[in-house]
Amino acid sequence: MQWAKSLKSRDTEKYTWPEKLSLPDWLWDLLVEQYGIDEAIILGRSFLEPAKLDIRANTIKTSRDELIKLLTQEITDIEIMTYSPNGIRIPRGTSLSRNPLFVEGKIEVQDESSQILSFVVDAKRGMMVADFCAGAGGKSLAIGAIMKNTGRIYAYDISEKRIVNLGKRLKKSGLSNLFAQKIKNEKDAKLKKLHGKFDRVLADVPCSGTGTFRRNPDLKWKNSIQDLDELNVKQLAILEEAKKLVKKEGRLIYSTCSLLKRENESIVEAFLKHNENFKSISVDDILIKNQIPLSTGNFLKLTPHNNKTDGFFAAVLERID
Repeated sequence: MQWAKSLKSRDTEKYTWPEKLSLPDWLWDLLVEQYGIDEAIILGRSFLEPAKLDIRANTIKTSRDELIKLLTQEITDIEIMTYSPNGIRIPRGTSLSRNPLFVEGKIEVQDESSQILSFVVDAKRGMMVADFCAGAGGKSLAIGAIMKNTGRIYAYDISEKRIVNLGKRLKKSGLSNLFAQKIKNEKDAKLKKLHGKFDRVLADVPCSGTGTFRRNPDLKWKNSIQDLDELNVKQLAILEEAKKLVKKEGRLIYSTCSLLKRENESIVEAFLKHNENFKSISVDDILIKNQIPLSTGNFLKLTPHNNKTDGFFAAVLERID
């Protein structure tokens, strides 16, 4: 307590911006280089504002309007999402674990950025889709609902625990078109028989997580510039393997929850340089087609201070040979 009082009494001008914003120096330098100091300050401040709880209505079982009607009985502060047609935002700390709507699989906790990505994948009814780094499976479940339970979605991950947890979520989701499978790594032999078979392949790769600091403030201290170098190698390697699953005129969607160009545009540029049989597709065109009121250019680029979402990036790459 004494330490806190002494800190408050000091002249704040003695502190650097990384200290004021509780950011490591290496990350602050990258943000200033990429965004300029004024926007980097605004972005850094947004990291310190705790995020609300984002929810997706599982449209296999309910609609957003019906969900709002049911939740209004116990939650007064409900915000309709700006971009996702299936999302709402409720107060941070709201407990849902025993809520019948959650138990019955009518709602999923999912940040609006991930909900938007599910539409960017642009999977149509009857397509074959691969979620190459499925993690907890939230995006796979959202894509399955968009596809109205048709076609086939294969959710791959290297973690047995995550696959088991996805299986539990799948049971209550009402989906029958999603198949979760553990793989050893991105080069797993079981993937070879599926090369060139998929209409859509989503590679939501491991990253620094800079876009999620509002929810995971400790994460900013768990990485270094050396870790970022290693992540960049892994990201490109995963993309190189994921591309093999894409069929002609199919699409490879690369995404991260990072705000750093090194993990985003630079990886896409490096991939396209060595893969001339892929071309970049405008994300704006896809958003317009799916009636998402958002424009971010050729790539999907979301930030907490501009969009009230987690920071997020996605590129859509179409195979043209």
